[in-house]
Amino acid sequence: MSFPEIVSRERWRAAREELRRKEEAARRAREALDAERRRLPMVEVDPEYVFEGGDGKATLLDLFEGRAQLVVHHFMFAPEWETGCPCCAAFLDQVGHLAHLRARNTSFAAVSRAPFTRILPFKARMGWAVPWYSSAHSDFNRDFEATVETDGELVERAGVSCFLRDHDRVFHTYSLYDDGLDVLGTTAALLDLTALGRNPAGSDRLRLHDEYDY
Repeated sequence: MSFPEIVSRERWRAAREELRRKEEAARRAREALDAERRRLPMVEVDPEYVFEGGDGKATLLDLFEGRAQLVVHHFMFAPEWETGCPCCAAFLDQVGHLAHLRARNTSFAAVSRAPFTRILPFKARMGWAVPWYSSAHSDFNRDFEATVETDGELVERAGVSCFLRDHDRVFHTYSLYDDGLDVLGTTAALLDLTALGRNPAGSDRLRLHDEYDY
């Protein structure tokens, strides 16, 4: 193991200040990229996808739970697998309390191709309360490139897709796959991927998660 160089407090402060300036430039660049992402065009979602969840059959519109935005985690869990992907599980472990997203008019759900009868015991084993749906009986995964065909075989991809709702019309605004998920997980990072950003109209200030009225 290689440790950092040992220096005086003065040299450390000088090096830290130089790095701070670079961090500030990176932050400004990220904010500009987030703003550009919010200006991306969107495409209307026409197919009437059918999912299966804890309350039975559901449409994509149902997954919004009445909110303006929806973030879907494409959780890698093929129909023939006994358990879900460990990397996807680690990602879901670090997603914060959903109250903070919901207070910002945004819902979150995991979607996998595995049948719900296989998702349910795995979800219970992991102790997750997040909404999780099976897309086994629709082309949702293929259409949003969470399942792709490679050399004649279906391959699962980890990802996140964002959707925006205008009354009963649903629009796809953004998707991110594979290594791009490494920096996600927090409420702020997920909201940065959405069309409305961190402070959609009607959102509230940060509160304790049991104090929101949404």
